Amino acid sequence: MIHWHTPTPPEAPFYASIFNYYLADKLDGYQAYDEKTLELVKEMPGYLGYESMKQDGRGMFISYWKDMESIRAWASHPIHEEAKALGIAQWYQSYTSMIAEVGRFHEKK
Repeated sequence: MIHWHTPTPPEAPFYASIFNYYLADKLDGYQAYDEKTLELVKEMPGYLGYESMKQDGRGMFISYWKDMESIRAWASHPIHEEAKALGIAQWYQSYTSMIAEVGRFHEKK
């Protein structure tokens, strides 16, 4: 389920930043950074919402954004850069990251 930042979902088009990963064994500090970055991202201009799933060491985090400029601003945020460096160095066994434009969106609750 998507956790939208506003009471109503945005209208397409918007962007999805998709991060798929397998966790490594060494996770020191991972949970704290996960919570910290989730709180920070909610304050970023252009942030629309997120969805996240984790199971058996595999995870997916999708954040939704108004435009590419907003995604670039988040990508260069100092705390996010720290988290990415730590992820590469120790938290992720492997990962993929991609950005896609959402041209249509429908939701049924």
